[in-house]
Amino acid sequence: MTDQPKQIAVLGSTGSIGTRALEVIAASEGRLQATALSAHQQLDRLLAQTLEHRPRWVVATDQAAAEAFDWSQLPSGCELLLGTDALEEVVALEPIDLVLAAIVGSVGLASTWHALECGKPVALANKETLVMAGSLMTELAHDRGVHLLPVDSEHSAIFQALQAGQPGEVDRLLLTSSGGPFRDHSIEAMKQVTLAEALEHPTWTMGPKITVDSATMMNKALEIIEARWLFGVTADQIEVVIHPQAIVHSLVEFIDGSVVAQLSPPDMRLPIQYALHYPERVAGVAQRLDWSQGMTLDFEAPDPARFPALELGHQAARAGGSSGAVLNAANEAAVALFLQGELHFTEIVPACRSVLDSHHFQTNPSLQQLVALDRWAREEVARWICA
Repeated sequence: MTDQPKQIAVLGSTGSIGTRALEVIAASEGRLQATALSAHQQLDRLLAQTLEHRPRWVVATDQAAAEAFDWSQLPSGCELLLGTDALEEVVALEPIDLVLAAIVGSVGLASTWHALECGKPVALANKETLVMAGSLMTELAHDRGVHLLPVDSEHSAIFQALQAGQPGEVDRLLLTSSGGPFRDHSIEAMKQVTLAEALEHPTWTMGPKITVDSATMMNKALEIIEARWLFGVTADQIEVVIHPQAIVHSLVEFIDGSVVAQLSPPDMRLPIQYALHYPERVAGVAQRLDWSQGMTLDFEAPDPARFPALELGHQAARAGGSSGAVLNAANEAAVALFLQGELHFTEIVPACRSVLDSHHFQTNPSLQQLVALDRWAREEVARWICA
């Protein structure tokens, strides 16, 4: 182990993953250092983080908001960079050892791609990157000889459990889901869901977009696609199981019938810490299970009639090509409309299905073609609600 701290670029430092990552970095006893931070519009929080962690670079991607903001308290020795292009500039800087990609949505694609191009390992909390361009991203990481380290609790669990066997010995990957706030709702009850109810997750504290994805279980649909590319398995080797306690974060079943699981309290600091310190394990700030207390672990299959998003995830994972990018963009647009009160909760998945089924499928799209399809899918959702 080197005596020098690992230099981390935290992209999306003011979000839920970014703030927890900074907690992990602060508790690392000097092993990790927050060398670059970025945010879009939460500039007050970004400045507070900068004053606490003293990075060498800070990026404000909303240039108009940043130019109107008072940066007079910015510490000396900290360079301010403005605009989305600055993300690509900062991940390429020589001192950066690892990039934490925690920007939510497809806007995180370009900076993650550039980090890999520059030979930087990426701790990936932005599932949309692999959903949109999984084959391109994994191929680039392989060509550059760098790791794509999963930060999602489910994919981190699988990544850890896979170390119990060889790739050819894997039979199934089982992604667990808490089931979200509506796991016990009937189809009729789901037709009455309000925005406030959709934003009340029973287990995790997340941003509004991810919380709504959990309620529709579109988050699991996207995780199916992500797992397909991240772990090199087929779509039919990936299943989802509802586990309300959120203690077992995912499981790997091997061909001999052995099942290896990763268990811990629902605390995102653990998978973040594992990715940032990889390949080492170190003591940290994450909660631990109390084995002196009784514990019940329940598992059940999700109802496809109530959660049709799961089949869309399998469909896109089987097809590959342009399907993931279109599904992801359609979902981002539909969720945004739901948050604005322009789309009902039960219309999110049908809108996504309509756009996915109607798009001109491309088998081997380039990154530029995927970006164009992303834009097209968002426009199609807007047209769909007006139809």
